[in-house]
Amino acid sequence: METKVFLAGAAGAIGSALVPLLVDAGYTVYGSTRRAGRASQIEHAGATPVIVDVFDARALTQALQRIEPACVIHQLTDLPPALDPARMQQAVAANARIRDEGTRNLIAAARAAGSKRFVAQSIAWAYREGAQPYDETQPLDTEAQGNRLVTVRGVVSLETQVLRAPLIGTVLRYGQLYGPGTGSDVAKGASPVHVEAAAHAAVLALRHARAGAFNIAEDNPVVSTEKAKRQLGWSPDWRRSTASALREAP
Repeated sequence: METKVFLAGAAGAIGSALVPLLVDAGYTVYGSTRRAGRASQIEHAGATPVIVDVFDARALTQALQRIEPACVIHQLTDLPPALDPARMQQAVAANARIRDEGTRNLIAAARAAGSKRFVAQSIAWAYREGAQPYDETQPLDTEAQGNRLVTVRGVVSLETQVLRAPLIGTVLRYGQLYGPGTGSDVAKGASPVHVEAAAHAAVLALRHARAGAFNIAEDNPVVSTEKAKRQLGWSPDWRRSTASALREAP
């Protein structure tokens, strides 16, 4: 039976890594971008491109009703290349809007289209200061200041909407990304994660239909990923090249 997936943000860092994984797993993938110039990239990766802006609620709903995906994956961000510091002030506000308004529009469109599952990208560095390693039960830093408060409010809005929606809602709290398309070839930050391992977590979330929040990062003393390992079977060491080699081995 065909299982359709709508991937919002298919041309982004995680989206680009995720499309071929979903195709390999047998899903029929529709990948969205707001920029027509990225359609060929999405098509080349094996997905059907959908040109739509997440802030155009009517067009987004019409697109999903036409596709009727069983699953919607939200990997939208609005970040400058290589996280250019000169543009990050604007990016903080833009990302918060995507997490709030963009998520609201995506969930509404998913419900209108009859989707059953919803997986969304969040972050693993929004926890309130406290005992480490942080697990998914610990509170987020809603008493932060400045740009961090803007970010955390956006995260809270996204996660609350996803986890309370009448869908199987999964939130993946990613650590600091590195690898192809991220602007960094090496691990960085307190809780890094390779982009391919991050993308694989989304595939596992669909496969296991697990609701809830999951930290997704390499082993570190700041953030615990035991829940993702236990419930999703996720590994921070997973890479597509390694997985392919194992499948092809005699």
